[in-house]
Amino acid sequence: MTDPIADYLTRLRNAIKANHRIVEIPSSSIKKEITKVLFDKGYILNYKFDSTGVQGLIKIALKYNAQTKESAITSLERFSSPGLRKYSQSGDIPRVLNGLGVAIVTTSKGVMTDKEARKMNVGGEVLCFVY
Repeated sequence: MTDPIADYLTRLRNAIKANHRIVEIPSSSIKKEITKVLFDKGYILNYKFDSTGVQGLIKIALKYNAQTKESAITSLERFSSPGLRKYSQSGDIPRVLNGLGVAIVTTSKGVMTDKEARKMNVGGEVLCFVY
């Protein structure tokens, strides 16, 4: 596997399309940080880091609307890739849906949203867009 973050996003996307409640993803430190950001912004219901086994697992409980059965996550898009890394300065970080969505950025201060990166005046690699 050459792009574990794209695999993470694809597993989430596939679980949402299949209306699964829980998805299990192989763990890594960057995936854990992305999961924490998704939880803090209200895109997922809950998560659990399971450290059994060699690599460990991330168990994510997906969030759905009770009446319409629609997921809280409409779209997950990979922005930067291993073949073409895309870095942005704090003022140049792209806005997602005019601020309605979230861009997840990895910076020298850790993994955070685009709004937090602009507020802290730090740039970094823009990993993905979530809305």
